[in-house]
Parts: sequence; C-alpha cells; structure tokens
Amino acid sequence: MTDNELGTYLRTCREAVTPADVGLPAGPRRRTPGLRRSELATLAGISVEYLTRLEQGRDRHPSPSVLGALADALHLPMDERMLLRRLAKASGDDAVFCSGASAPSHAVRPAVRALLDRLEPTPAVLINWVGDILAHTEGYTRFAGPLGILDGERPNMVRYVFTDERAHTAYPDWDRVADDQVTRFRQGAPLQDTHVAALIDELTVTAGAPFVDRMAAPPAPPRRTGHDLVTHPEVGTLRLLHETLSLPDVDAQTILVHLPADDATTTALDRLNGRTPGALRAVSG
Repeated sequence: MTDNELGTYLRTCREAVTPADVGLPAGPRRRTPGLRRSELATLAGISVEYLTRLEQGRDRHPSPSVLGALADALHLPMDERMLLRRLAKASGDDAVFCSGASAPSHAVRPAVRALLDRLEPTPAVLINWVGDILAHTEGYTRFAGPLGILDGERPNMVRYVFTDERAHTAYPDWDRVADDQVTRFRQGAPLQDTHVAALIDELTVTAGAPFVDRMAAPPAPPRRTGHDLVTHPEVGTLRLLHETLSLPDVDAQTILVHLPADDATTTALDRLNGRTPGALRAVSG
C-alpha cells in the first residue's frame, strides 16, 4: 500500500484507456501506454499541471466535480467511480485517524444474526473490515470447518488465505482468491486505521511477498459476485457462486454468501449438511 493511492489509481486508469476508446487518433510515436496526461486533461476540462499534481500526490483534495469529470473522461463504470471517490476521501485530511481509533466491531446486531439464521443451510459468513469472522450459519461451519478457516480463537479470512498452507489446497485458483481478499480488504478497511495497520504489519512479516506485492499494486474494485472453485477434504470439488451483501456503514461489516453453482455441488453440500436433497438448489451465474 502506498501513501498515494488516489494518484496511482488515476495513472493506472489513464494508462488502461487507449485513444480509440475515447475517440482520439492514436498518432505516431506514442511512448505512453494509454492516454497522455494532456489528452486526459483536455477530455476532463482540467489543466495538465493539475492532473500531474493529482497523479504525483502533490494535490490530494480534488473536488467532486473534478472526480466526476475524470471518471467521465475515462469511461469508468460505477464500481470504479465508487472506488475513485473512496480513494479521494481517504487521501484527504479527513482520513487521518488518531492512535486511539476504535477497534473493528465484533458485535453482531440481532437483526443480522436473524438474517443468518434464515439463510440456513446456505454457507454464509459475517466479516468485519479487517476480515475477522464474526458469525456464520451452521451450513458455513460444515463447509469451512474442515478447511481450517474457523480454527483459532478469532478466525480471520485474510490471515487464513495468506498464512495457512491449507488455503493453497482448498483453493486451486489461490492467486485469484488472494487477489480478491486484498481487494476487499483495501476497499472496506480505513486505510490509515491503527488496527488495519497492525494487521498489515503482521502479514508483511508472516506472509511476505505474496501479501506485500498485492498491497503495493494499484487499487481495483472488488468482485461483488463470482465463482470460486474449492477442493473440500470431505466432499471433493465444489463450484460456488458467491454474493457479497454490505451492511450499513455504521456496522462496517459484510455478509458473504456461497451458493452451489451446479448440481454436483448442490449434492455435495446436501451431504455436508446431512439434509434431504433439495435443501439447496444450484444457481447459475
């Protein structure tokens, strides 16, 4: 993670857009990948000097109108616009947290626990902004327990993926899962919160380069939905569709729901749950 997340993200977006994408001629002797600063500045209606200051982190207070103009010029989709706004807020003066910042909440509201109860037997888990597992369905216990995810007094998804060797066996596509974990972590966690910093320091030492390199990469919006492949020690290969449900900001928590993506996974989850067939049904992406 750098101290210029906004500038890095703007530069990454600019370099990913070709002149043809925005109706400009490519022209000869292009040494810059994507758009030149002058091209983006013209499209957004700002000066090249100001765009340079933003990308270099020398100006960290762009107005909403400037952010909107840059997003329009770059043709950013909604999730990337939201990330751009969050990075701009995090880079400003109001992002500084005092050393006495409150710890991530481990409280589970009764309504949230009732919602989890109604999701049974679906594997669903409640996670706070640093990846701590706060509550889950019994279906999740039977799914995640044999994988080692719930081991320890206070299990944490980010810590599990990066420091538990079983995670590499559980997730054949470990690299993508690791990418997703860091992306969600960076999206949900206050970047300068002391508790977030403590976990980053821990994983920098215990996980090393696989974690550090991902934290140093340009920020990206998280996948809210998608398919995961899991090798389960009791029922074999599972193909799961996941959905992320964000709770109100005051909670700073999300519910991650795993749904069977094919009939074989439905049958396997039924076996784990010990329920009659039909308790869960396959959902196509």
